[in-house]
Amino acid sequence: MPAAAATGRADTRLVVLRGNSASGKSSVARGLRDHYGRGIAIVGQDVIRRDVLREHDTARGANIALLGRVAREALDAGFHVVLEGILYADRYGHMITSLVRDHRGVSHCYYLDVPLETTLVRHASKADAAYREQVTDSHLTSWYRERDLLPGGPETVIPADSTLGDTVARILRETGLASARPHPAPRYGRSRADSAKSPVLMSDARVAAIPVRECGEPLVDVREHGFRVDPRKQDPPGAFAHVRGGVLARLEHARSLLPAGTDLLFVEGYRPLTLQRRYFTEYRDELAASHPDWTADRLHRAAARYVSPPRIAPHSAGAAVDVTLVDQDGHELDLGTRVNASPEESDEACYTHATNISDHARRHRTLLLTAMENAGFTNYGTEFWHFSTGDRYDALMRREQHARYGPIELARHPDVPRVGSRDD
Repeated sequence: MPAAAATGRADTRLVVLRGNSASGKSSVARGLRDHYGRGIAIVGQDVIRRDVLREHDTARGANIALLGRVAREALDAGFHVVLEGILYADRYGHMITSLVRDHRGVSHCYYLDVPLETTLVRHASKADAAYREQVTDSHLTSWYRERDLLPGGPETVIPADSTLGDTVARILRETGLASARPHPAPRYGRSRADSAKSPVLMSDARVAAIPVRECGEPLVDVREHGFRVDPRKQDPPGAFAHVRGGVLARLEHARSLLPAGTDLLFVEGYRPLTLQRRYFTEYRDELAASHPDWTADRLHRAAARYVSPPRIAPHSAGAAVDVTLVDQDGHELDLGTRVNASPEESDEACYTHATNISDHARRHRTLLLTAMENAGFTNYGTEFWHFSTGDRYDALMRREQHARYGPIELARHPDVPRVGSRDD
């Protein structure tokens, strides 16, 4: 092979993640980048084959060469690369082995070995209902290949009982990414706003534009289901400990994904609209006092970084939870700031992907984020502790046509909710 085929640099890492559908490849790839930050390029088979080319997966598919070309270009530009997908050995093996051979830096290949039965269970728990309807158990069964390893044994096999957090931590350690210093992407700056990934705010008009098709799902009390519940937001009727039934199911799933000795701490769920209005108004007034020259629109947008506008607030729909992590004795882990720290108080360290926190805190954030996202939640990027599902914000982020949960009132009997509000 001529020297011109060499790609990447001595300090770049190439990580190849293979496995059957629903084995967790995409979640692991996101977990690696969430820990490391900017500087990791995720090259996904589904993105190139299905979204870019919209072609079937065949031995002569154009996506095979394109995947290799994109990975090489990213490595040459100084990015670490995570190449992930089913990537059948007989179709993609030559491209992968050539890429590994030509890479100047460190390369590691992993195969996520998940049994078909577990694959079907994981697929059934995915939040995207449209995807579940499009991809059936029959599809997954027909696509499934048992231990479809690359020839020559270059892969490390990760068993199904490895949790998402453990798998991410293992790969970070074995590839050296855990100790590698993030470097800026070529030709781009690294301002704190960039590192926070410029999250879409709740004040964005696209959020309010999402229609609600209320499903009528009742509110339930998480205290009756064995969760650790913090009293800091407790109110007399106990509204704070309620969420929709579907949210509870996803919380239970997220909890099951955490490693032994680590648990979720539930801080707040449902928030009545009257309380949401008060929180938003008080914070907006604080900003107005500090910035008397700001327009009303700017104040509204700035307040929405931290408190949702009442009309679209996920908490008031019973669709959002504020959670953090604790150890087996119930002591909170270090995630960089306290829960509910404002951007002003924390110097924006409350942003999920903030760079001004310790590596120790970032690892804990990655653990929380990957567990919650793998259970079907969407994080609000200015608050590492805030997650929602089925609300307008979640629907916008997932490109769904409507939300399932709208504003709801907690009736005197918590199992008989009142749906809807004049604010909606």
